[in-house]
This record gives sequence, C-alpha cells and structure tokens, in this order.
Amino acid sequence: MAKIKSKFVCQECGYETAKWLGKCPSCEEWNTFVEEFETKKSDSKSQRGISKGIIEKINKITSTKKERISTGSVEMDRVLGGGIIKSSLILVGGDPGIGKSTLLLQVADHAAKQKLKVLYVSGEESGEQIKIRADRLGIGDGELYVLAETNIDIIIEHVDKEEPDLLVLDSIQTIYSPDVPSAPGSVTQVREVTSMVMRITKTRNMASFIVGHVTKSGAIAGPRVLEHMVDTVLYFEGERHFSYRILRAVKNRFGSTNEIGIFEMRDRGLIEVENPSEVFLKGRPLDAYGTVVTAAMEGTRPVLIEIQALVTYSPVGFANRVTTGIDKNRASMLIAVLEKKAGLSIQSSDIFINVTGGLQIKEPACDLAILCALASSFKEIPVDFKTVLIGEVGLTGEIRGVNSIEKRLLEAKKMGFKRAVIAEANAEISKEVKNMEIIPVNNIRQVMDIIF
Repeated sequence: MAKIKSKFVCQECGYETAKWLGKCPSCEEWNTFVEEFETKKSDSKSQRGISKGIIEKINKITSTKKERISTGSVEMDRVLGGGIIKSSLILVGGDPGIGKSTLLLQVADHAAKQKLKVLYVSGEESGEQIKIRADRLGIGDGELYVLAETNIDIIIEHVDKEEPDLLVLDSIQTIYSPDVPSAPGSVTQVREVTSMVMRITKTRNMASFIVGHVTKSGAIAGPRVLEHMVDTVLYFEGERHFSYRILRAVKNRFGSTNEIGIFEMRDRGLIEVENPSEVFLKGRPLDAYGTVVTAAMEGTRPVLIEIQALVTYSPVGFANRVTTGIDKNRASMLIAVLEKKAGLSIQSSDIFINVTGGLQIKEPACDLAILCALASSFKEIPVDFKTVLIGEVGLTGEIRGVNSIEKRLLEAKKMGFKRAVIAEANAEISKEVKNMEIIPVNNIRQVMDIIF
C-alpha cells in the first residue's frame, strides 16, 4: 500500500523541511513554503534503473563514438559540442518570451527534415497555437508530430507507440504524474517527471529536450537536483527590449561549457549571428567621449564590444551608481582605483556604465576599457575610435595580462582597428599580430598619458 508523507518545500530553491517556515533558510525568501505529499511505491516506474545493474571492469566496457544530430544551427551546434547526442537529456531555461519554444520548434523541424521522427509535447499550448507559430516560422515538412498533453503516463504511452528519435517537452513545470498528489510544477512533481523522462531517454536511445521555467532570480525553477539529473543545461539569455539572444551552456557532459551561441530574433524566427563583433559595434559613435571598445572572450570566440560610461554632476547628497551588463561591485572597485591611482575626483559624481547590445560581461579583461570610458567621460575627451583596450586592472593600479590575447587582437584587426593598448605581460605574445600598433602598459597612469 502507498505511504503518504507530508513535507514543506520552498518553491524558489527546493529546500525541504518537516514544518512550515515563514522565511527559507537557504534562499532567504519569505512565504515560499508549500506543503506537499509524497507517495512512495516500491514498484514505482521512476525507481527502475537505466541499466541492468551488472558490475563490469572499466577496461572491459566497450565505448563507441556517439553520433551527433545536427540542430541546423551552427551556433547551437557549437554550444552543444557539435550537435545532439542520442540518449542525452537537455534542459533549456530562460525568461518568459525569450524564445525557448521558437528555438526548439526550429530544432525539431530541422531534425524532422533529416528523416528523424520528432515528437513535440506541449503542456502550455494547444496544437492550433503551435501550428500558428509553425506557419510563421515556415515549418511543416518532415516527421514532426505534435501532442498537447500534461499527463506523463499518457506521454510515455505515445513515446512507446511512436518511438521518436527526438522528444521535446515544453515545459517540465506543466507535466505531472498522477502517482504524485502534488500540483504540477511543485518540487516533487518536477523531480518525479524528470526522473521518468530520463529513464525513457536512456533506455530508448533517443534525445530529449525539456524546457524549464526560471525564477525571479534567473535560476531554473524547481529543485536543484533537476540540473544534476540532466546531461546538458542551456540558458537562453537576452533582454526583451533587444533583438539579440545568447545561448549559453552551464553544464555539458558531452562538450565544453565555454561556448556561446548568438541569435537575432526576427519575424521569421531566430537567425544565427555569424559576425557578433560587427553586430555589437553597429551604430557606434566615432567622436563621442565616454565610449571605448574592448575584446571579450565568449568561450573560444573573441567578440568586440562597446563600453559606454557617463560621469555627471550629482545634484543630491549621495552619488548614484547604475551599471548594465557588468557587475556593480566590480564597477565600484574600478571607480575607487581610478580616483586613488589616477587622481580623478569622480566619487561624488553620478556614474552610469553600459555594455551595448545587452551583453553580460564577467571577465576582468574589460577592466581597462571601463576605466578609460569613465576617464573619457569625466575629461570630456574622446578615445581614438581605432583603438582597442584590453587588460585587467588590480587594486594597486597595475595592468595585468589576459588569456587569448592573440585571438582578441586578430579580431580587432579584422574589424579595422589600428592600435591596441594591452598589458606588458602580453607584449611578447602580441608580436605575432602584424600591421597593428601594439602599446604595452604597466599601470593606469601610463594609460592616462597615452590615451589622453
């Protein structure tokens, strides 16, 4: 007989407790605990293993090279490590309206055109709604089947009958198991349904995509174990007011997590961006102060980006700090270094820093460009628009070297830049780049003298 056990689960982070709490001790959010009832059955399908349970010596196990299925997009193939691996479970997360369903419908269409059978299961839209989107995207040929269903048992029955090569579940928060008394989207339901999808994916040698909602903090909703169970976790990022989207892998058992894919959302769907540097620099003002170009590494790909800064008089008693695209704490540190080591009195001014194109920059190689953009705005002197600045800045004002400097400089040269200011630690490597003026520097004061 089934045993029912009650517990309280945080709907934000999945923290479990035996009693209700007003504030979650894990994510520190208020009023997020919901009582759930977990049903345990000894013969539960989700408890069955994905192998026969035979112990084997590791050097006796036969390993074959897995064949990859192309997604039809060079950008997405790069993020996945070359394509979709059969028997892999892939989780795609992102904000509402960012384009997750559009992306996966395009992937499903391309797989269907490769003579693969694809089953697209939607728990949020009817078949008519999916057809409307498919018509807009120009999709309709091939072995692409659509099922509007939320019961995982019925879905598995159709999988057993149709035997698809690719399964898409949109979204995991809407699918439920009737064996679990909790509501769809609860921590227990998400964990149970994902476990069942993982089992059929591994045993049937097919590939599966599941769409996951995200919380207000940007993390995928549901228990953290959800990301541990799947083979690959992809985040689809971008600002709603920008047309560009970034696909980023944060976990990948079959490839690197350092690659990104860049797309542009248009009326006909998502179009891959072949030259991101050209896109992000389009419309850049050439003779304006407060704007500087740097080269960031997104995976193995160098991307030129524009960093803008505005330093203005603060009419109130405290200075305002606004950053878009970079960490606010790092920006505050760089402002302090600029005032202390370069002698610029900007602490009492309102400061605004923006990375154009909606990109999020986390690597320290952009520090030098941020400092020079701030100094340019404060001095009202424009930086030469044919100059690119690359380097990490330390608390003592020193300029440190960065990795992949040659790739960054070659990308800048390809985009027409004639001069580069870099750390002296990278000077020897940069000699491989011809027909470009390379200026090595040691500290901030040297940079100020050269640029201004």
